[in-house]
Amino acid sequence: MENVMEVKDLRKEFKAYSSRTGLKGAFRDLLTRNYKVIPAVNDINFSVRKGEMVGYIGENGAGKSTTIKMLTGILTPTSGSIIVNGMNPHKEREKFVQTIGVVFGQRSQLWWDIAVQESFRLLKKVYKVSDADYNNHMGHVIRTLDIEPLLDKPVRKLSLGQRMRCELAAALIHNPPLLFLDEPTIGLDVLVKLKIRDFLKEINEKYQTTILLTTHDLSDIEALCERVILLDEGSVIYDGALKNLQEKWSEGKELKFQFLEKVDITAVKVLTSELPVKWELEEKEQVFTATVEDSGELISQVIAKVVAAYKIKDIKINETSTEEIIRNIYEKGAV
Repeated sequence: MENVMEVKDLRKEFKAYSSRTGLKGAFRDLLTRNYKVIPAVNDINFSVRKGEMVGYIGENGAGKSTTIKMLTGILTPTSGSIIVNGMNPHKEREKFVQTIGVVFGQRSQLWWDIAVQESFRLLKKVYKVSDADYNNHMGHVIRTLDIEPLLDKPVRKLSLGQRMRCELAAALIHNPPLLFLDEPTIGLDVLVKLKIRDFLKEINEKYQTTILLTTHDLSDIEALCERVILLDEGSVIYDGALKNLQEKWSEGKELKFQFLEKVDITAVKVLTSELPVKWELEEKEQVFTATVEDSGELISQVIAKVVAAYKIKDIKINETSTEEIIRNIYEKGAV
């Protein structure tokens, strides 16, 4: 399958200026400024195939948004090469922007004081979309995102969730083959998030739309992306299947027990002392958590021993969350 994105040795550096103290320092700053060069993106390489949904994740300041801005032609790289949809984004920008859609969670592409549908009409003219294509494609988008009641309202009158659904629709007016999403679900409630996720899955299946998603909400990544690129201090530290990352770094499964009677954690530890299990007690909730390897036989043995000895009110089996896995990777500093 063809690559829609090729990134080689991509680097972006910024100059950070510092001021000297005192009046004398201020006069010296007028003549010469102190600065140091900070690499925000540090010689990264990756490619994305047509139709992929890729999660681009990392901590604050890891370089995610800087990368997106270079991939969309907003920023010029310090060095390295980018080819997106067969073009250089910052050199062929006018032609290039016709082939992408962008949603920045903290910035708007809609006009604040006019009705949503007027913004859509303006963008339709900008992207030179025919009436037939607009009616056919946007009718479906508007229905699916449930924004028809919002079309005659000014953008400033919309709630955050309503505005983000309209932002997503605006990015898709020209039905681009590639969609960049930078924190698209920031601050949204669960129902709106689910609606946006379902919609993204649908356009990916229907149009083979390639999606690059950056977010701090890892449940978005789990719901949408099979592949993740993990960034740390401007460098790629993992690029591969989310499933492999979960298998390699998962610390097993958590078995959460609630008992009908008062139980001493020391007695529970003695009960399972022959098995490789780690116990913790959440005293406030009286929840006993056993962390074990992801083995069906071992899980069955732990449950069998506990159930034989005590009366059980509730048992839950939880996977190690992706959020915990990512936190472990950053704390240990390697993949």
